[in-house]
Parts: sequence; structure tokens; C-alpha cells
Amino acid sequence: MINLCPLPSVVYFNQLFTAISKLKRLEPHSTIISLFRKIELLGISHNMHSLGVLSNCYCHLGRVDLGFSLLGKSLKLGYPPDCYTFNILINGYIHSHKFSEAAHFFNTIVKLGFQPSVVSYNTIVIGLCRIGDNASALTFLNKMQSRSHFKPNIVLYSTIIDSLCKDRLLQQALDLFSFMKTQGIKLNVVTYTSLVRGLYNSSCGDEAQRVLTEMLESNIAPNVKTYSMLVDMFCKDGCVDQAQSILKHMIEIGVTPDIITYSPLLDGYCLRGQMEDAENLLDIMAKNGCEPNLFSLNTMINGYCKAKNIDKALNIFHHMVQRGITPNVVSYSILIDGLCKSNRLPFARKLFKEMQALGIAPDDVTYASLLDCLCKSARRDEVVNLLEDMEDNGVKPGISIYNILMNSLCETGQLEHAANLFSDLVAKGLHPDIITYNILIRGFCKKGLMIEAAPVLRIMEEDGCPPDDITYNTLIRGYILNNDVSNALYHYDLMVGKGFEADAGTLSLFVGLSSSDNLSDSKKKLLQKFIR
Repeated sequence: MINLCPLPSVVYFNQLFTAISKLKRLEPHSTIISLFRKIELLGISHNMHSLGVLSNCYCHLGRVDLGFSLLGKSLKLGYPPDCYTFNILINGYIHSHKFSEAAHFFNTIVKLGFQPSVVSYNTIVIGLCRIGDNASALTFLNKMQSRSHFKPNIVLYSTIIDSLCKDRLLQQALDLFSFMKTQGIKLNVVTYTSLVRGLYNSSCGDEAQRVLTEMLESNIAPNVKTYSMLVDMFCKDGCVDQAQSILKHMIEIGVTPDIITYSPLLDGYCLRGQMEDAENLLDIMAKNGCEPNLFSLNTMINGYCKAKNIDKALNIFHHMVQRGITPNVVSYSILIDGLCKSNRLPFARKLFKEMQALGIAPDDVTYASLLDCLCKSARRDEVVNLLEDMEDNGVKPGISIYNILMNSLCETGQLEHAANLFSDLVAKGLHPDIITYNILIRGFCKKGLMIEAAPVLRIMEEDGCPPDDITYNTLIRGYILNNDVSNALYHYDLMVGKGFEADAGTLSLFVGLSSSDNLSDSKKKLLQKFIR
């Protein structure tokens, strides 16, 4: 085009650059800016449309400020701004996650007398929903409803309903859903799918079923997202066979599953240890043109590691690399954990060094697996070195790391150090979990420090981390082993009152205690009552 004589007008270049801008997967915005500069040097002047295309490119690159500078240039050239121009700038703010600035700019142009379009409102609402500001999104919806020249469309309503559902504001979502029906707005599969998913995720299964039935009775056909959601729902409930039936049905009626449809079913098979079914599903995916991705292969690697078939997991890992799929930190962390649990520490260390050499930074999960293995192997020097490596790489230890270290200290009788570590994690703003407290109680019981162990129950309750069956059984066994039957029975009653039961280890100790010659008759009667 630039070699033609005379040169084409800016209109033809605009058509070309607009087409290029739609090739989003190539991220062409920098290229378009460069091409515009080239034609400017050839003496081709901008018009309003070309300035809009250029502004859109800057906004996509996060340079909304340069987008505004083009607005000034447009005014100097005598081109008054319109809704198209304003929408580009609003969308630029949204793209840069500057949602408050987008809303402020929107309000400013309204005050100046410009009339926003339905696209302007949609853009603002989508941005507000992304940051979870549902109240403001509903305010903008009300503004639209109060204006007579245009009304909110199905896209806007569906966006807000989806956001309300994700934030578990189900009653508001249902109210808006009902309002849409009273206004005669034709509901679509997107609206229904969002609502069903929201209801299900909030454990409102019956209501989700009712809305789904309503959708089908309204002759609204489920799409691939609806079916994917149903497959995911059944898998999360452990109903993998029903999920498989859904998949079979959608294929029969001509709806092609995608990677999102297959993923929960693949995960369901792996969690249940049905690795042969998982392998068959991978073959079906490939035959239907849905090649397994990194997420799918990580799921398979995890499945084989859980099934203690680490060699098969390694085969999938190597095959993945050969196919040009780059492993990520999750891939390496799963394998390192599997190798550590299979007592193959040298191989785990090798993989750890390999990932670092490739520029893949280990996270706290990766470090936790190695630390756990090193602690159990009593390799204290290596534990210290690995903790230093964590610090050097800027990885802050999470609660799982503290639990591993505390457990190791308690096992070796270093209770004072374990207690100091507990205080350290609280000081750093980390919240102890049930595992942390159980480790601490087990450490006190092992040392016979029952006077220290008992108050931990109260602390747990105050911290919003109620004791579980492991907590109570550990404490009861501690009292029995320290010949404090009264407290053992007292905490047994507490445990039963919470709906928990004695485990085999606790029961065995009670049985052994009932035949002891050192026990008074009254306590023996209490024990006999318990055993019966």
C-alpha cells in the first residue's frame, strides 16, 4: 500500500489496521502503533476513526494517559468526541484494572452532558462486577432503567446475576432473575447457567434443580458451559458415573465437550484411583480433537502419585516435555512430593535443582514436601540449608511449613522450640490450623505435660478453630497414659457430645485400663459402662 502512487487515503489504512487489531491472540497493538507512525512519516494525516484505533491500542497496552492525549489531539483537529471515543477510554481503565477511575470518568462525561450508550453502561458494570462491587453495579443498572431511550440488555443482567452468585448473594440474584421475567426480558442459557451454578455452589441443590428444570421446560437448550457445569457438579458430589452419563449424552446430541468439560471428570477418576478410566478418557479427548493440556497432565501425574505409581507419573512428565508442553511449578511440586513419599529423596533433589535451573521458582508447597522428607530422615543440616534457600528466594513459609517444623521438634522432644515456633507464626500474622494445634497437643501429651495440653482446647475455640476427633482422641490417650482416668472420661464425654467417636487406639487403651489392678472399683465401673 505504501508503495502505491498516489498513496491510498487514511480510510484504507484504517480498514487494514482495524482488521489487524481483531487478531487478539497475536497481541498486535504495539505493531499497529508502529505502522501508524510509519504512515504519518509518509504524510498521511489522521481522521477521527484512525485516532480511535490508535487510542484503543494504547489503552490495551495500559497507557490510558496516551489515549487521553489523543483525545486532545482529536479536539484540536476539529473532531468532537463521541460515545465510541469515550467507550475506548472507559474500557482502557477497565483493562488496566482501574475501575474507580473508569466510574469517575463515566460520571464526569454524564455531568458534561454527553449521553452514554448501552455499551458504556455494560463496560462499567462488567468492571464493577470484576472487583465484586455489586452494589455499584446495581446502582448503574437502576440508572439505566430510569432512562427511557434505552433499556438494559440481557448481557448486562446476566453479568450482574453471575457476579451476585459468585459472591453468594443468592437472594439478590434470584430477585433480579424474577424481575427480568416480569419485564418480559427473554432469558437465555447464560443467565440460567450462572444461576444454577451459584445455587449449587451455595449448597442449594433443590433450588438449582428447580431452575434447571425451568430452563429445560422453557425450551432453552443447554450449551457446552451448562453441560460442563453439570459434569463438575456431579464430580464434586462424588457421582463420577452420573458425570460420565452427562458427557455421553451431550456427545450423542451433538454438543462437543471442551477441555473444561473433561477436566472435572478426569480429576474425579484420579481422586478415586481409577487411573485406567482416566487413561481411557485421555484417549477419548484426543479422538474428539481436545488434546490434553498442562492442567490435564498435571491431574494425571497427581493421580498416579496418589496411587503410589511414581514411575508412571514420571513417564507422563517426560512425555509431556517431549510434546513441547512446558511443566510448571505445580508439575514439579506434585512429582517432588510423590518422590519424597516414595523415599526417593535423591531423585526429588535432582528435580528440585532442575526446576530452578529452568527458571521455575519453587513455592512453599515444593519446599514443604522436601522439608517434610528431610525432617523425617533427621537431616537437620539439610533442613537448615533448605530454609535458608527459601529465604534467599523470597518464599515466605506458610502454615504448612510451620506444621512440618513443629512436628519434627515435638517428635524429638524439643517442646520449648516448638512452642517458640508457634508464637513466631502468630506474631507473623499466620493463623494456626487444626493440624498445628493437634501437633502441639500431641507434643505436650507425649511429654506428660497434660496441664499444658488441656488449655489448648479453649484457645482453639477462641481462635475459631474447634477441636476435631483427632484432638480429643490425642488428649484422652494422653490422660490415660498419665493415669488420669477422671480427665480421660471427662474429655470422652465432651468428645461424644460434639458428635465424635473414640478411635481404635483410644478404645484399646480403655480396654487395657479396665483390667488394671491399680484402678479403684468406682473407676472400673465407669470404664465398664464406657466399653459396653
